[in-house]
Amino acid sequence: MEKINIFWFRRDLRLEDNTGLFYGFEQDEPLLPLFIFDKNILDDLEDKNDARVTFIHDQIESISKALEAYGSSLLVKYGDPIEIYRELLEKYDIQQVYTNRDYEPYAISRDKKIKALLKEKGAQFLDFKDQVIFEKSEIVNGSGEFYKVFTPYSKVWLEKFKKLNIEPLKLDKRKKGFLQTKPFSIPTLASMGFSKSNIEIPPLEINKPLIKKYDQTRNFPAINGTSRLGIHLRFGTISVRSLALEAAQLNETYLNELIWREFYMMILFHNPEVVDKAFKSQYDAIPWQNDEENFKKWCEGKTGYPIVDAGMRELNTTGYMHNRVRMIVASFLTKHLLIDWRWGEAYFAKKLLDFELSSNNGGWQWAAGTGTDAQPYFRVFNPESQTEKFDKELKYIKKWVPEYGKSTYSKPIVEHKFARQRAIDTYKTALNS
Repeated sequence: MEKINIFWFRRDLRLEDNTGLFYGFEQDEPLLPLFIFDKNILDDLEDKNDARVTFIHDQIESISKALEAYGSSLLVKYGDPIEIYRELLEKYDIQQVYTNRDYEPYAISRDKKIKALLKEKGAQFLDFKDQVIFEKSEIVNGSGEFYKVFTPYSKVWLEKFKKLNIEPLKLDKRKKGFLQTKPFSIPTLASMGFSKSNIEIPPLEINKPLIKKYDQTRNFPAINGTSRLGIHLRFGTISVRSLALEAAQLNETYLNELIWREFYMMILFHNPEVVDKAFKSQYDAIPWQNDEENFKKWCEGKTGYPIVDAGMRELNTTGYMHNRVRMIVASFLTKHLLIDWRWGEAYFAKKLLDFELSSNNGGWQWAAGTGTDAQPYFRVFNPESQTEKFDKELKYIKKWVPEYGKSTYSKPIVEHKFARQRAIDTYKTALNS
């Protein structure tokens, strides 16, 4: 058997400026590129028309085509990664597996098992930092502990970032670093139980004029004022290094959003229990009402609160929701309706194209007041004043709620003043008991 190395694509679906791929390509052994459609993840997806699976499949086809220029191909498998690695170890004399790190609990557990399997067979598992600028414990306080508050974390992040000398990693096209092979076939969506989604994916482009004005436009959902690069960051079709470098030149507020993303990744890494529990454990005592009928109305955008309904309908139709509106709908669910933030988080996880566990969890716990550096529990967004501030001309609302202002539009499912006081009283009693 020929000695080979493997590069395992995961959340880094690109050939350019890909850390693990770059180092794998530089070795003497030929590099076999691999992607696994992970059954453990895909089987949990209820929607078999999931736009994210279509997006990944399209990217895989694109990478496979690009590898033909190197005389190579992408080996694509569908199944349990452990079983697939067992099969590959039977077929190839694998020396090293190169990949980029993932910080989610499932990924950490999976990688640990694969590392142990490879070690048993005399092979190495080498992982690299790629989807963030700073990871794990690279940003810590004076006592060496992770930050629980964003502002001091961001200050240290920026100081360290300014000292970095970031150079894009380019593959040397003169080298035959990849395993020379005929094209491998790619499992179809249908063979994995999925169908092609028609939801439109935002293009992969850094819109410099838009990012330059990001701080002025980002809060207004009727304006095209956000980059829509979330899905590309999530699946690594764009390098976070190149985006952060651009953002640092163009707009501090935009760069700050990238820092928030890394803050929440760091929080999840150090506190994997936040997946199921409140970061502030005392908040697990809140007696949520969890009215299923109200939750259904929230999901469908039929709450009688136009800005909330517009946001939910935008999400259900496009797989996207404007960030300001995400905060409004999350606050409404957890405070006005006293529905557990985990219900809302799970719904977003199903629907959002740019769903990222750490950011989604962090955002929901922020809105519910249960998370690290969250808004205080007694701060309850008023949907009407939020509309007045951010959609004064009702353009966003009228786009997504055409029946707004007509007799056919839903009546509010709860009265704001009553709901606000009920939320404050419920939280206060639970936290003081």
